[in-house]
Amino acid sequence: MAFWWPLLVLGIAFVICRFLLLLIPPNVPSIEVDASDVLEDGSQTKENSYIYIPSKGKQVQKDKVQCYEPATMKYLGFYPALTSDEVTMHVAQARKAQKIWANSSFRQRRKFLRILLKYIIEHQALICEVSSRDTGKTMVDASLGEIMTTCEKITWLLAEGERWLKPEFRSSGRSMLHKRSKVEFHPLGVIGAIISWNYPFHNIFNPMLAAVFSGNGVVIKVSEHSSWSGCFYFRIIQAALLAVGAPDNLVHVITGFAETGQALVSSVDKIIFVGSPGVGRMIMQRASETLIPVTLELGGKDAFIVCEDVDVPHVVQIAVRGALQSSGQNCAGAERFYVHRDIYPTFVAQIVKLVKSITAGPPLSGKYDMGAICMQEHADKLQNLVNDALEKGAEIVGRGSFGNLGEEVVDQFFPPTVIVNANHTMKLMQEETFGPIIPIMKFDTDEEVIKLANDSDYGLGCAVFSGNQKRAIAIASQIHCGVAAVNDFASTYMCQSLPFGGVKHSGFGRFAGVEGLRACCLVKSVVEDRWWPYVKTKIPKPIQYPISDNAFEFQETLVEALYGLNLWDRLRALVGVLKMISEQNSSSQTDRRRE
Repeated sequence: MAFWWPLLVLGIAFVICRFLLLLIPPNVPSIEVDASDVLEDGSQTKENSYIYIPSKGKQVQKDKVQCYEPATMKYLGFYPALTSDEVTMHVAQARKAQKIWANSSFRQRRKFLRILLKYIIEHQALICEVSSRDTGKTMVDASLGEIMTTCEKITWLLAEGERWLKPEFRSSGRSMLHKRSKVEFHPLGVIGAIISWNYPFHNIFNPMLAAVFSGNGVVIKVSEHSSWSGCFYFRIIQAALLAVGAPDNLVHVITGFAETGQALVSSVDKIIFVGSPGVGRMIMQRASETLIPVTLELGGKDAFIVCEDVDVPHVVQIAVRGALQSSGQNCAGAERFYVHRDIYPTFVAQIVKLVKSITAGPPLSGKYDMGAICMQEHADKLQNLVNDALEKGAEIVGRGSFGNLGEEVVDQFFPPTVIVNANHTMKLMQEETFGPIIPIMKFDTDEEVIKLANDSDYGLGCAVFSGNQKRAIAIASQIHCGVAAVNDFASTYMCQSLPFGGVKHSGFGRFAGVEGLRACCLVKSVVEDRWWPYVKTKIPKPIQYPISDNAFEFQETLVEALYGLNLWDRLRALVGVLKMISEQNSSSQTDRRRE
């Protein structure tokens, strides 16, 4: 007791000191970012606030990226569509800055993260409003999908990032006991990212944070559907980099169309792409020309499985949130609903009641649960999917409503829609929807629903609900996908220590977590002498040049001595090895005396 008492006191004192240190606010500099041109304060002139009527079909004007609010069609301005030469120039500038940043300390990198975190927390409303204006999502959806996920990533990097980028020592095996083995993680150079429009804030910060913290430069091409917000968010990054003394041009945000993206793929050291499978194939083809690594996140058709032993009202709330995530612009959202036959009527009745209470409309007014759809003419695609399902026996049993919409913006909205009697012959159950549609299908057994969930070209995620957690885990473990949530939805993405990505047409590679952070690095294996200069590798006499007659016999015996299945065989072989070395040495000494 006398021995343990001082240790206990020291332990308690250490815990108290750590707690007191947490109470001391860190000294984090503030940054100023000009937001006067992105705030909706009623001061806009006619020139930059008129109603924008986009042309039907493909955009004709390719030298400019036109920006407008999906919810109101108010014009926001334009950005240049960069040419291949201009993209190459941006990458060259980032490459020059990266050579300096690669030597930065983790302390400096953490300071950069803390400055960003402070700004985000203090300007949540501004960031969400900009995201809402550019993509049509509600403020609440922007907070959940943009702010919380980004803050979680920053805090994970602050807590664990340096640990996972330091050299990691590994075992050296039996034949290299005298060596020390390790893996080193060096910056790749310039990371390129081509990101989607559905989370304009987080989709910029997600690759940027990992790339910059691991010592890289980064060039990000934002979607033509969310360039306005992306260019404002870039100002935040620039201000934070300036505050920590980072080299100019370390991070770039560029705008444009396909040509811009192709040029980026051809000039960087790694490409991260978030988008459709079709474009993902083109990215891979272009990347193959320079043989750079590729990470593809290509969307999903996630199964939402509800067993008969659940708390139905609780799961209904989660189901609707999953289906309508980001105002129908769901990323890793629930798109196929499988409900056990025993609770099917109850589940449908409650989900219809909830969906009917949802109103879509201009999100910044604060009166609406769901906002506009970002992409032009996407409502037509959603209606075609619904029509196909209806022709094949499905039925609409409930829809949300619209608020007061101007005639020119009606096409940017689609009512939340519940569909029953769904089956896998319908395009709605096979194609990625990106819309506020809830198709529900019955199932009888766990084996049946596993088979249904795996009947998809996609394999991003799934969510499984059961009152028996072991049962839910067993179902989730048999679904062929990259992320799985048990009795929850999208919780995997909020755990930023976990890698995120899919299989099949959902892509490959991972971002987030240790795997995503290290994917921004050149992974180098290093072996060095453990006890240098006292113990070094020395080639045994029997296999030195010129090779002796018993060289292969020596190798056979050495292999058995190192890897034999039982200790006695290995000891016997070791004696044989030592005997052959001794005989070879004696023979060499005799030869030298004769000479």
